[in-house]
Amino acid sequence: MLAYDIQGSGPGLVLLPGIGGTATGTWETLLADLAAEHTVVLVDLPGSGRSPLPVGPLEAGAVADQVVATAHRAGLSDFVIAGTSLGAAVAVKVAARHPHRVRGLFTLVGFARPRTALWLSLEMWASLHARHDDELSDFLTSLSFSEDYLAAQTPEAARSLTARVAASAPGTAQQIAFALGIDVRGDLAAVTAPTLVVAAAGDQFVAPEHSVELAVGIPGARLAAVRGGHAAAFEEPERTLEILTGFLRDVHRPHPELSPTDTVRWPTATGPRFLPTVPVPRHPHER
Repeated sequence: MLAYDIQGSGPGLVLLPGIGGTATGTWETLLADLAAEHTVVLVDLPGSGRSPLPVGPLEAGAVADQVVATAHRAGLSDFVIAGTSLGAAVAVKVAARHPHRVRGLFTLVGFARPRTALWLSLEMWASLHARHDDELSDFLTSLSFSEDYLAAQTPEAARSLTARVAASAPGTAQQIAFALGIDVRGDLAAVTAPTLVVAAAGDQFVAPEHSVELAVGIPGARLAAVRGGHAAAFEEPERTLEILTGFLRDVHRPHPELSPTDTVRWPTATGPRFLPTVPVPRHPHER
């Protein structure tokens, strides 16, 4: 069973972190507002926080099933799931495998599989981590934040914040290996829950094209973007919170024509729908 914490009360909301971090640390800038109206269950991936590592490599389906079992243990029969970075890929797997449990899917700076640039960055992270290299902090700092944000910080201030958003959990090496091998593209079409995919325009780790790939593959998904880098919840907490809470209101808005056991469905489209007034990432096929 995965470790978890609970905050607040109301409709269920499961939050997943990325590589090396805890859910509480990853989402801390948004937690107070989210917990004011939701039962927030913060689930740590295997090898992070108090969650133990299994014997052998991590497998997406098994981790997804653990997340659902953990949410059930925390008292949630159904929930919206939100994941960032690697946690977004796990959240997609949860939504595809457990459609009757997932009322909505929210991804932030997520990916379905590591495209080449991300794959190379993960390989470098793994190598520096294995050698306990002193340059790892600088490397993670450059990946975690946008160029504009870093330009306004001293190197010391940026490194200090990196220590919070890219902590080195006991299972970091296994989680990096998990990210290198994950590919949930085959699960995207099976997601039936309302979905909002959010990219960060200045993300130097998981390029916005990854979010486009998610949104194109999930039927009826909406696509939005925030400014800032990979640590969007820290760089752009107000806008990230605004987008997430707006999505939660849409998911939980009463629909008189539905029975209590029905799930809200967003209309299926041939491509992702862009939220108005939100800067969106360039589609990889646009010139």
